[in-house]
Amino acid sequence: MTPLSDSAMDLARLRFRPQPIPALAVSVGVALFLNLGWWQAGKAERRQAEIAQFTQRAQLGPYRVGHERVDALTLQDAPVTVRGVFEPEHQILIDNRQENGKPGVHVVTPMRIEGGNTRVLVNRGWVGWGSSRAVMPQVATPAGPVQVNGIASIPSTKKFLLMPDREEAQSVLWNRLDLQRFAKRYPGDLQDFVILQDPADTADGLVRHWPAPEDRVAMHESYAMQWFGMATALIIFFCVASLRQRVER
Repeated sequence: MTPLSDSAMDLARLRFRPQPIPALAVSVGVALFLNLGWWQAGKAERRQAEIAQFTQRAQLGPYRVGHERVDALTLQDAPVTVRGVFEPEHQILIDNRQENGKPGVHVVTPMRIEGGNTRVLVNRGWVGWGSSRAVMPQVATPAGPVQVNGIASIPSTKKFLLMPDREEAQSVLWNRLDLQRFAKRYPGDLQDFVILQDPADTADGLVRHWPAPEDRVAMHESYAMQWFGMATALIIFFCVASLRQRVER
């Protein structure tokens, strides 16, 4: 019979003897890392679906928006067209918007849709501040019935603690576009999306630059692999650390 080598004998003396407290801590850590990995993987899948949806809907003909309410989710990123009358007296300006490094605002004007009293908000584009923020930018608004083409978009509902909303009754300068806030100020039927006006409409001098959804699929997939790798490394480290030499009698 061939005698065992020293290294083989050392391995033969090892036994897997995990300790309860480290085992519990590792279990919690692995569960946390796996959940973070699945979260990032889910974000990658959703981003991929959004990009595919944007590309697909951009190839469709425009949907004609009427005075009847429609499901905003079915129109997200879809080309739309609407005919109605602008209401500049209810116009608001979305602050802290930049274009080519210059500060400015987005001009959002409600439109009363032809054939009823339903409104839809139209983001008409960007305009820069003048010499002072004390003077609001002046923008000409077309009078009478007009047709607007653009892309349907659902505004983000995220709030930033460092940028509280201005709640003054007469304020037209907002930090973010809030459809619910607008509906409370001007009661009536309001479509649950905003139209980003077509960049081809440049007669009013506003800048319309609407970037496509940012492709972050690879970034989220990389983060997911990192979290899964950390979970694997933690399991391996725990297994190695739990090996104990057998006590020989």
